[in-house]
Amino acid sequence: MAHRSMKTRHSDSKTGNMFAWVAALVTMATIFGACNKSAENRAPRAIPIVAATATVGNLPVVLTALGTVTPTDVVVVKTRVNGHLISVGFREGQMVNQGDLLAEIDSRPYEVQLMQAEGQLARNNALYLNARQDLDRYKDLSEQGVISSQLLDTQNAQTEQLAAALKSDQGAVESAKLNLDYCRITAPVAGRVGLRNVDPGNLVNQSDPNGIVVITPLAPIHVVFSITDNFINLIMKNNRDYHDLNVEAWDRDSTTKLATGKLWAIDNQVDPSTGTVKLKALYLNNDSSLFPNQFVNVRLFVDTIKNTILIPSAAIQRGPQGTFVYVVNDESAVELRVVEIQASQGDQTALSAGLEAGEVVVTEGIERLRIGSKVTIPGQESPNGGGNQRQGRSGS
Repeated sequence: MAHRSMKTRHSDSKTGNMFAWVAALVTMATIFGACNKSAENRAPRAIPIVAATATVGNLPVVLTALGTVTPTDVVVVKTRVNGHLISVGFREGQMVNQGDLLAEIDSRPYEVQLMQAEGQLARNNALYLNARQDLDRYKDLSEQGVISSQLLDTQNAQTEQLAAALKSDQGAVESAKLNLDYCRITAPVAGRVGLRNVDPGNLVNQSDPNGIVVITPLAPIHVVFSITDNFINLIMKNNRDYHDLNVEAWDRDSTTKLATGKLWAIDNQVDPSTGTVKLKALYLNNDSSLFPNQFVNVRLFVDTIKNTILIPSAAIQRGPQGTFVYVVNDESAVELRVVEIQASQGDQTALSAGLEAGEVVVTEGIERLRIGSKVTIPGQESPNGGGNQRQGRSGS
C-alpha cells in the first residue's frame, strides 16, 4: 500500500507541473499577442525634415567661366639703334609714365654720323648755290646769243642734280638726328615694368628678341574667357548692346569678388574644336586688384527672370518621372510633384510650372521619404502637437 501511495503522489506532482507549464505558455502567448496588436495599431513616427516655402521673385541669369587677366597692351621695349647700354633709368617692378626715360645707349658714334651728314649737306648746298648763279648767267648769255642752248640745258641739269643731292643730304641729317634720339629709350606706354633683360655695359642691338624690358599697363585691364556657343543668342538677345552687360571677376576659390566690369568684345567666330567663343571684359582696375595672367572666375550677368516661382535648388530631385520635388500638404504628409525648371543659379531655381507660391517643399531629409510619408519640421509644429504649419521654413 505504501508503495502504491508513493507512486500516486509522484503522478499527481508530474501532472501539476504540466498544467503549470501550459498556463505559463498561454500567458506568454497572450502577452506577445497583445504587444503585436499594440505595435500594429501604433501610428508610424513622423520623419524630421527641413523645408522651404516657394516664393515669387527675380532670378538673375549668370554664366560662369574661367578667365585670364590680359593687359590692354604688352610692350617689349627694344632698342632701335645698336650700341653699348650705358645706363638704366628704371627700377624693376616700378610704375612708369609714357615718355619716362628707361635707358641710354652710347650716342657718340651717332653724333659723328650727324656731323658727317651735316658736312655733306653744307658742301652740296654751296655747290647748288654756285650752280644756280651760273644758271642765271647762262640764261642771260643765251638770250644775247653768246652761248648755245645746249650749254644752258647742261647747266640746268647740273643745278637740278645738286638740288636732288641736297634733299638726300637733308634726309641723312634727319636720320642721324633720329638715331641720336633713339639713344634715349623712353616708355612708349604707361604701366608697370618687369625685370630687365639686359644689364648696363652690354652691347644691345635691334635683333634682340627679348628687348631691354617689358611694360605691362594695369589700368584699364582685360579679362578673356570662353563660353559655349549655345549662349551667344542669349548674350545678343534682341540685338541689344552687349557692352552694357556686367561681368564680375572673382578669385580662384570664388569667395572674394575682385572687380566688376563691362563686356568689351565678342570674338567673330566659334572655335570648332571646343564649340566655344571667346569674350573679353574691360575693368578700370584702379586699385590693381587684377594682375596680368591671373586666373579668375568670371560671372557674366546676361538676363533677369522676373516674377517667377523660386525654390532652393536642394529641393530639386530627378527620377524616371522627370524633375520633381516633395511637397508637404496640410496633413503633414509629402506628395511628389513634377516641376519644370526655367533656370538655376547657385542655390536657387526658377520654376515655370508645377508649383505655386506658398507651397512648402522638402530641402533636407529627402532620402528617407516615400510618397505619403508623415513628416515634421522641428520648431514649427502646431501648439497642440499636430501637423506642421503650412508656411514651413524659408529657404535661402
